[in-house]
Amino acid sequence: MVPFPFSDLSQSKLRPAVALAGVGRGDWILFQVTRNLYGDNLAITLDNVSFATGSLHLTSYAWPGKLFTANRDLIVREVGTLKDSSLNMIIDGVMNILRSGNTP
Repeated sequence: MVPFPFSDLSQSKLRPAVALAGVGRGDWILFQVTRNLYGDNLAITLDNVSFATGSLHLTSYAWPGKLFTANRDLIVREVGTLKDSSLNMIIDGVMNILRSGNTP
């Protein structure tokens, strides 16, 4: 659980996030997890079977396109550990976005 910033950086909301990788100096690459699908066809479903340990209370969705970097000190608590298969689906989603080369 981390205070996830809104895209305009005006405020943040405490929400689950997946920590993908440590990038040095206590910083981690994270991405947003939400209960709402919002019609995002790239979202990856996370439910109780997605976790090796712990879980989320409700089925949620990981958004591979909502990456951000945050310091470890901002992580409020750990709610679980994803299974390798779930984490690999998320990594594949991020890589597909990067490979597509889509720009705003």
